[in-house]
Amino acid sequence: MKLLVIGGGGREHALAWKLSLSPRVHKVFVAPGNAGTALEPGLENIPITAIPELIEFAKRESVAITVVGPEIPLAAGIVDAFQAAGLKIFGPTRQAAQLETSKIFAKEFMQRHHIPTAAYARFTDPGLAHAYIEQHPAPLVIKADGLAAGKGVIVAQSHEEAHSAVNAIMIEKNLGNAGNEIIIEEFLQGIEASFIVMTDGNHILPLATSQDHKRLCDDDQGPNTGGMGAYSPVPFVSPTLHAQIMRSIIDPVISGLKQDGIRYTGFLYAGLMITAQDQAKVLEFNCRLGDPETQPIMLRLKSDLLPLIEHAVNGTLNEMNIEWDRRTALGVVMAAKGYPENPRKNDAIYGLQDLAAEQENTDNFHIFHAGTSMGGENGNEIVTAGGRVLCVAALGDSVKIAQQTAYKLVERIRFDGSQIRHDIGHQGMNYQRGNSEKRD
Repeated sequence: MKLLVIGGGGREHALAWKLSLSPRVHKVFVAPGNAGTALEPGLENIPITAIPELIEFAKRESVAITVVGPEIPLAAGIVDAFQAAGLKIFGPTRQAAQLETSKIFAKEFMQRHHIPTAAYARFTDPGLAHAYIEQHPAPLVIKADGLAAGKGVIVAQSHEEAHSAVNAIMIEKNLGNAGNEIIIEEFLQGIEASFIVMTDGNHILPLATSQDHKRLCDDDQGPNTGGMGAYSPVPFVSPTLHAQIMRSIIDPVISGLKQDGIRYTGFLYAGLMITAQDQAKVLEFNCRLGDPETQPIMLRLKSDLLPLIEHAVNGTLNEMNIEWDRRTALGVVMAAKGYPENPRKNDAIYGLQDLAAEQENTDNFHIFHAGTSMGGENGNEIVTAGGRVLCVAALGDSVKIAQQTAYKLVERIRFDGSQIRHDIGHQGMNYQRGNSEKRD
């Protein structure tokens, strides 16, 4: 069987790698892929991004199922186009993907279906937005309505920062048309968690919980990024809280979409804030797997991913169960010099060859590529090609052990100007340490 994964980041490397381990899979094409997917056994990069050409390729190669990684093809209607061509594809339609592509659509949907989220107001007039800011205490959260490659959310700690954010988005047009309309939200306090599920539109299969680290620097300082690391599972999502999240958020989303005449098939990501009262509220929805959450989640997944996706596409996800490695997986992102504002490209990456040989003989770690390509003088060197370059993911019996293993691997990889956080998993470690002290 041949499969096709759309995208070229770390999430897509992890998905394609996991799918390639299925005994029924002959080859996984990755479009366009990266240097890691080019070198991974069982994977083959395809330098195609245009939807009509991808459809033509899938037909020509008799691709059984296509899996969509990033949000841009979903927003462009790739699922609609593949389905119209009679091809099987896993992901939400353009209409369903509005949960991610429009913050306003998502907020109004949640309000309509009584899904807990932050209070908000929407604006097309910057003057009215400025007046609203003056009437509400900081901090405030300013969000561009449309897709903005992870740059459309500003947590303003003061009125001055909030006014600057409104001007940057709505007047200076730093985010283009994505900022034609904005929402201003109340600031929620608590601890964040990523809650991802698979759904066939009727049935839901939760994946393992995880936590992303958005800020560039240690101690959650610096600018927001696409994500500097993640770990799974998160110890503070208890079985009781898990059940509450399913009951108050995930189930109402899927049933609410059906009520609105929208069938949602694919991965659904709910970014949550867990308040001090142990209540979950939605910060955002993504209509795909998270990145870098996918990397540790796929490392922990013991079940064959292929039948899970097959049953989801065929509407029989209720027949499936899922099995996880009991250990924690933790992934550390290595980012390029200048990330996130202006990442530098074409820096040679050293140390990957030895690690690639080692990971063939173990399931305890995997190096997932994101912003990499083949370059150098002879075209056979792995070089940086984007902001987030690698995600080094490792398993351990606790968050601390997984963290220690991942960072030892990171030390063996070098490229000029590399940026990492040194505290991925710190909230999980603090939680486990606190519970251990309570038991003692």
